[in-house]
Amino acid sequence: MFRAEPKIWGEYLRYTYATFDFSPVKENGLYVIEYGDQRSAALRIASDVYESAWHPTLDLFFPVQMDHMRVTEAYRVWHGASHLDDALQAPVNHEHFDLYAQGPTTDTGYEPGEHIPGLNVGGWFDAGDFDIRTQTQYSTILSLVQTWEDFHPTRDETRVNQHTRAVELHCPDGTPDLLQQIEHGTLQLVAQHKAIGHAIPGIVEAHLSQYTHLGDAVTTTDNLVYNPALDSLQSDGFTSGTFDDRWAFTSKSSALNYGSAAALAAASRALRGYNDTLAGRCLSIARGIWTEEHSHPPDVFRHGNTTGGPLEDEELKAATELLICTRENQYAQRIYALLPHIEANFGRTAASAVRAIPFMDGKYKMSIEPLVKRYRAQAETLQGQNPFSVPISTGGWGGNALIVGFANTGYLLHKAFPDIIGADYTLTGLGYLFGCHPGSGLSFVSGVGAESKRVAYGSNRADFSFIAGGVVPGILIVKPDFPENKDDWPFLWGENEYVVNLAASYLYLVHAANDLLNGPD
Repeated sequence: MFRAEPKIWGEYLRYTYATFDFSPVKENGLYVIEYGDQRSAALRIASDVYESAWHPTLDLFFPVQMDHMRVTEAYRVWHGASHLDDALQAPVNHEHFDLYAQGPTTDTGYEPGEHIPGLNVGGWFDAGDFDIRTQTQYSTILSLVQTWEDFHPTRDETRVNQHTRAVELHCPDGTPDLLQQIEHGTLQLVAQHKAIGHAIPGIVEAHLSQYTHLGDAVTTTDNLVYNPALDSLQSDGFTSGTFDDRWAFTSKSSALNYGSAAALAAASRALRGYNDTLAGRCLSIARGIWTEEHSHPPDVFRHGNTTGGPLEDEELKAATELLICTRENQYAQRIYALLPHIEANFGRTAASAVRAIPFMDGKYKMSIEPLVKRYRAQAETLQGQNPFSVPISTGGWGGNALIVGFANTGYLLHKAFPDIIGADYTLTGLGYLFGCHPGSGLSFVSGVGAESKRVAYGSNRADFSFIAGGVVPGILIVKPDFPENKDDWPFLWGENEYVVNLAASYLYLVHAANDLLNGPD
């Protein structure tokens, strides 16, 4: 159908790269690319090639990650209703595994080891493990809400019943699945504020033997609240002497509180008309957090990656989402006050800053425009560092989250400043996920693409299997110059572990790409 000479790009890491532009091929169909004795998997050219690329993530991956629920697929049980005994107050002055820690006080009304009622609802398994990491929860909710508000996908393939804790795959129930996922994550954030009064770092297994558990999540505990007055194997039918309950790490962090407020405010808009009671509660809690946090110096407890992002980043998110909800001047004024931080950290803050534009005055957009021009110059430098035109991380965790964030930020900037930022950031980022990356042509989204990740670090990793729609971290640069992503060994979490907030960002990205290519649905 088409022949052309590859163009040498040059050296990147240990290899010499060349590019092959087959964009002149326009006819719909299935194609392969041959170069020497190498032949690619069959790929499809069509205007709707990305149309359904997000379906497995919403239809399968997200339901399977739902904690405190029984998830079934026809005769298969993905997992039972797990962790119904959540949760015990974590001990003070304790550094735990997976980057959790408790400070010198509990910051709650509970004693170490005491059961905190009401936390056994909502939330997703953070990744291939079973903890509820609050920072992951609220970033996931924000991405899901933004997908709902910007693209409004009404796909309905899953039955969710919060009352019976039942989830059934491939069983429509008349409600958009995206709304039900937003509700599920929101229930956990609301539960934290109701039970404790603030956002918490998270809930995680107390014992390493549970944390490394491979199998159905329902078998990690007996689902009965721990009662130290009983013998270790004794139960009264309601409580148990078996110390297998998860710990809630509860040290107060203003960054976590602001991040939670942003997600709750955003969720209040999406849930309005579907679950009005929950929507009202979300906005009330978010406003209360804002007022409370501005009544005292910030709580700056930090440990690992469980206590929120940079404080000003999280406050900006909260101000933006509350401004969108309420149109109140106090939030707009706070965004103006944060402009020096936005300017100094535009790569991180651009998405929030741009989302605020329609709700600010004209002067605000004018102040953002030079930052966008500077961002473009910096992005072009990053894009020129490798033949894939995306910022590839060289850290200890694969860089797909960075690339998806870059692509989504590019979309928001393009929509707000189309004369400055083109569509290529978004489309190139998605193409990288689907196989245009170092090391192989494998799609990093399981079940999507010409060839995709079939062995990954999910809850079923012991079976050397995958969960359709999960997104892995991707390429890890092994020092000094080897791009690795093992496709036959699932236990390297830095390359192959699914994480829910990356999946949520991917959902947004696919919708953004479809919008750029074909316009809104």
